[in-house]
Amino acid sequence: MKYAIVEDGGKQYKAVEGATIDVDRFPAEIGEQIDLEHVLLVVNGEDIQIGTPMVAGAKVLATVVEQVKGPKLTVFKYKPKKRIRVKTGHRQKYTRLKIDSIEAK
Repeated sequence: MKYAIVEDGGKQYKAVEGATIDVDRFPAEIGEQIDLEHVLLVVNGEDIQIGTPMVAGAKVLATVVEQVKGPKLTVFKYKPKKRIRVKTGHRQKYTRLKIDSIEAK
């Protein structure tokens, strides 16, 4: 099984060829190809490459499948004796990427 650990937006994702991952929103069109170059680890069967901090010459090619929204979160601020009640919500925007290939030297 070939996979890589990729860093994007301060978060780390496990990228497996053929699978999809949800990353923080990219300003990209559907069908556009993106190169993820911050590769921390590449595993190809028994061959393991660990970066210090990045694997030199490695990149992950991905295609934008769709722009999605995450689940709605409810934020409720409450101060009991001051009659302050504020209810708001938030939905994070994500970009769904399909991992096409993992290239490493």
